Amino acid sequence: MKTWHTILGATAVSVLGALAIVRGPQWFGPASSNPPGQAANTPGTPPPWQVTAHPDGSSEALGLQLGTGTLADVRQRFGADTQIAIIAAPGEDGTLEAFVDPAQAGFIAGKLVVTAELPASPSATLRKLRDRALKSEFMESTTRKYTLRPEDEALALQARIVALSFIPQASLDADIILARFGTPAARLRSNERQEHFLYPDKGLDVILDSEGKELLQYVAPRDFERLRAPLQALQAAQATSAASADSAPQATR
Repeated sequence: MKTWHTILGATAVSVLGALAIVRGPQWFGPASSNPPGQAANTPGTPPPWQVTAHPDGSSEALGLQLGTGTLADVRQRFGADTQIAIIAAPGEDGTLEAFVDPAQAGFIAGKLVVTAELPASPSATLRKLRDRALKSEFMESTTRKYTLRPEDEALALQARIVALSFIPQASLDADIILARFGTPAARLRSNERQEHFLYPDKGLDVILDSEGKELLQYVAPRDFERLRAPLQALQAAQATSAASADSAPQATR
């Protein structure tokens, strides 16, 4: 089975490096026990393009509150098949994540990863939870998945939702994105195959991939710079590299 890193490739390398949002389906064990193609029971979950921004800078997407909701809300909405684990690369404290596959949003099915933050001393608490984990296993490369003890999962359910990543089963194109999500504040290319449609008022980055799966990344609107800044830095680095390449022949004359 392909991991999400394999599926996404360089979809949002700079963004994911900053947020550590997206992980792989196998990192969270077996897929949902629902029959193939049947998503978890999610009555009333709105489609991906329905995002409600709140005056305090938080938002609601996929039926979840970004910035104020918890992993308990994810479990309540998507059911017992929601899998929770700590994912950590060497030298990292790790991130606490929930995974739902398949997840239904309106009439759109897909894969959902929820990144959450523990309420107090998150780094220290993550290390303690990892030390007490039922088991750990290598997933992609040297990255490990830590399966929590039941009593520690109860603590994890209190963690605050900080980001969502959703990969729809259906393929998107630019026309569909514009029709469903509206006109973005900006369209930025991270490379030849990926284009980012940025909606800061919704805390949303829709990533169109000409060779792979599309990715929808949500944060609270007040945190949108965490998505936009890495992209702008990447573009600046690319522009500098291109300028250096253009000037190199002249410098050797």
